[in-house]
Amino acid sequence: MGIQQQDEVERKFVVDPEVVLPPLTVVGGVTRLGPSTAVDLHAVYFDTPQLDLHRRGISLRRRSGGEDEGWHLKLPSDGDRRTELRVPLGRSRSRVPARLLDPVRSVVRDRPLHAVASLDTHRVQQQLVGADGVVLAWLCDDTVAGRRLDGTDEGQTWREIEVELVEGTPEVLDAVGAALVLAGATQPPATSKVRRVLGAVDHDEGRRVARHTKRASAREELLAYLEEHIAALHRADQDVRTGGEEGVHRLRIAARQLRAVLTTYEPLMGKDAVRGVRTDLRWLGQAMAGPRDAQVLQDRLIRLVSEQPRDLVLGPVRARVTRDLSATRRAATGSVRTVLRSAEYYRLLDTLDDLLEFEGWAPVAGSRARDVLPDLLRHDLRDVHRAIRRTPPDGPERDAALHEVRKKAKKLRYSAESAVPSLGPRAAVLARRAKEIQTALGEHQDAVMAARMLRRYAAEADADGDSSFTFGRLHALEEERARLAEKAFRRIQGTLPRRHLRRWLRG
Repeated sequence: MGIQQQDEVERKFVVDPEVVLPPLTVVGGVTRLGPSTAVDLHAVYFDTPQLDLHRRGISLRRRSGGEDEGWHLKLPSDGDRRTELRVPLGRSRSRVPARLLDPVRSVVRDRPLHAVASLDTHRVQQQLVGADGVVLAWLCDDTVAGRRLDGTDEGQTWREIEVELVEGTPEVLDAVGAALVLAGATQPPATSKVRRVLGAVDHDEGRRVARHTKRASAREELLAYLEEHIAALHRADQDVRTGGEEGVHRLRIAARQLRAVLTTYEPLMGKDAVRGVRTDLRWLGQAMAGPRDAQVLQDRLIRLVSEQPRDLVLGPVRARVTRDLSATRRAATGSVRTVLRSAEYYRLLDTLDDLLEFEGWAPVAGSRARDVLPDLLRHDLRDVHRAIRRTPPDGPERDAALHEVRKKAKKLRYSAESAVPSLGPRAAVLARRAKEIQTALGEHQDAVMAARMLRRYAAEADADGDSSFTFGRLHALEEERARLAEKAFRRIQGTLPRRHLRRWLRG
């Protein structure tokens, strides 16, 4: 049996043992209660020695008893919603199934997992039923005994009410919750039972002092950005490992954004602090490029073939493109999974975590971000203008030079986006204009790469005895697209400010 996945929407309440639950048949559309059933549940929770899963609001347990016994991985989501992955119990009581471990590898990496807590729950459960017999939610009255397994406590017991939606709406949770609170229940600060046992230690607690505000220091602004985008990298990693279609692309973007901003903000931390991690982020971005580039190119060429008159598509054009680029994408996807399981990748994640604890800041890092960032952005803006000036008017190096302009514009875009909380709307305008240049030259680069591939396909078709006519036609169309994209770039390149950036940012 494979992994089962479901989204849970639930709310928990703590009540004293003597509290009598209120009648719930008059709230939230509930018309009657189903029969009560009792079940005993035993759960053992697993984590790293540093409680990395727990710190990020993730729980991994082996639970016996009840209809859903098995190994459960619970991932945080928004509000009352959590995603749960399940696999059967299996024979081993201590070896975590690889299928559940893979989605959280970016958190646990290559560190060992062991049992850290146990929970024994006596549950009395019944359905909250609405009109026409629709089950709105489950009401679970739990008596819980929990303890840490490191011998540091004697355990604790408490009573908890859990309301989990089935077919009901969030309004059912609100109404039932309000009735429970009136009866004496309270919503605990810890969102899960094991969190109560292990303690409300948050991944960001004691560390996240960075806030996006206009009064933030340059150090706080950079830390806020790093925290946000390291978290995005983790989410993208999880998406890749669980089969999400956009995960590889989002992982690549997160790596690029982090690398770009660390380059821009290097004066705050020093070259020695960021040089190695920038190199590693570049390696990661390049490793993620293959599947996406092959997919984009395949989609582009297949769409272009589909737009041609049928009598001008001679030979197995679509089949040749699909066969070649599908094989390229499959090979690149395999390489991605190898990278994400590598020690080098895990050490990069460690290094990114260490950046959030960095202490060797330059004195300027303590100054207000709005005073420091214009000079940092000025360097990125200068790099764009310099790359434009270095672009030859024609010749074989021109395409590569325009691609370099695109990369510099992308870096300016990311750094300007990072400065918006401190510098305001004008930084957003700068980021948008840089993005427009990036987009135009991105289309130019895609057309150049497509034309290069079409020329190769034409030569292969000739060698195989097939017609190369259509590939030649498509090559000409892509050359025209490249010309139009460059024309668009020339039209918008003058929108970037050329000098006095600090004054320009003030408007």
